[in-house]
Amino acid sequence: MIEIDKLWFSWQGAHCAPTVNIDTLHVNKGEHLFLHGPSGSGKSTLLSLLAGIQIPQHGSITLNGTNINQLSSSERDQFRADHIGYIFQSFNLLPYLSPIDNVTLACQFSKVRKQRAIANGNSLERTASELLLQLGLEQAHHHQAVNTLSIGQQQRVAAARAVIGDPEIIIADEPTSALDEANRKAFIELLFAQTDKTGATVVFVSHEHSLAPLFSRIVHLDELQGASA
Repeated sequence: MIEIDKLWFSWQGAHCAPTVNIDTLHVNKGEHLFLHGPSGSGKSTLLSLLAGIQIPQHGSITLNGTNINQLSSSERDQFRADHIGYIFQSFNLLPYLSPIDNVTLACQFSKVRKQRAIANGNSLERTASELLLQLGLEQAHHHQAVNTLSIGQQQRVAAARAVIGDPEIIIADEPTSALDEANRKAFIELLFAQTDKTGATVVFVSHEHSLAPLFSRIVHLDELQGASA
């Protein structure tokens, strides 16, 4: 599902020290990958490269058979909308929209995900509501402004937005950092329950090493830099 080959990226340009320098990395379909590393190790930069938000100075990233570095900026945006669900550390929810509207927003940019979501629940709103319930957000909260929800509730909205329409790849950038250990574990288990239904690949970044045993594979970014995995 994910293939990295001789990936090299520097924020200062091609002649400066790299932020990301990975020889090879292969992630299989359906794999739950835990990417661990301290602050400043390049975790978020690697995720932005995987999502096609940034492009490397050297090397290639192939997602589900598509070399995203060869796509134009608009093509990368559409590929991301169709095939990648992204859970941000700060969630990036629209504060005055309801949870339902925040979740369905992901499908406004992708006909592919919209069609899948409708097929899953007969309507976009019903699918969004079912996902929110499965992720632990009660019906009573589905239509209130999302900025009135707790951090844990907003996290569930962000996860539902990422998985609606069955994207093949889920990228999670430290989405549990504001939760205690018990709630972190519960959230990850709920996320896996959703992604296992569709066989989605999960790349989860965190500096919290205690979460690692929940994942099928663990990669330490410091060891990966300049190496193969």
